[in-house]
Amino acid sequence: MGGKRFGVLLCAEDSEYVKKKYGGYFGVYVEMLGEEGEIWDVYKVVGGEFPGEEELGFYDGFVITGSCHDAHGNDVWICKLLNLLKKLDSMKKKVLGFCFGHQILSLALGGKTGRAASGWDVGITTVNLSSTKLFSALKMPSLLSVIECHRDEVLELPPRAEVMAWSEKTGIEMFKCGDHIMGIQGHPEYTKDILLHLVDRILHLNFIEDSHAEAAKASVEAREPDREPWKRLCKSFLKGRL
Repeated sequence: MGGKRFGVLLCAEDSEYVKKKYGGYFGVYVEMLGEEGEIWDVYKVVGGEFPGEEELGFYDGFVITGSCHDAHGNDVWICKLLNLLKKLDSMKKKVLGFCFGHQILSLALGGKTGRAASGWDVGITTVNLSSTKLFSALKMPSLLSVIECHRDEVLELPPRAEVMAWSEKTGIEMFKCGDHIMGIQGHPEYTKDILLHLVDRILHLNFIEDSHAEAAKASVEAREPDREPWKRLCKSFLKGRL
């Protein structure tokens, strides 16, 4: 018997820095979630590369990455990704989405996304976890810090979904739909180094103001993200250990 097989649906263009240091964002996700004996593939959906419908059955689960694009955009690849996610939902495939991935999962299942009324959330944020059997089984604390970098959010949950976490700025930091779909607004996969590099990039592109960048860098200096509990949660969910 072979090991489990997972696919990363890459929704972001790799920066030269992340390619050089981490092997691209694909390398970042495999570092966080991969285990010995598993097969991990990447599909650059942002560039129009998708798994064929006949290939979907070969996978145990999929991960949807973050992106600088809007989940509610009408780009061809985004529309195609929405259709793929609806198909994966109907197949009850495990799907785990981060940031943009969290938002587009919500859209695919009937929720709503858009610009956050509170504006950008960039830096290290504390989120509140709801009291659920899932978190109890993993002995998760009620508060976790996570790296965030977003200005869009899930505004309305899909009909079948439940809120799993929230924060001062974002009402839906995490949601789950059935036992096979989970979205996380933050970036448990990011290191502080990746965030600082990203802050400089989006500042250079005039996406954020100097004050946002300074606040984000101050939050990074002041505290650590709880990467290990997030990693335990994400791996346990994706691999059906709960």
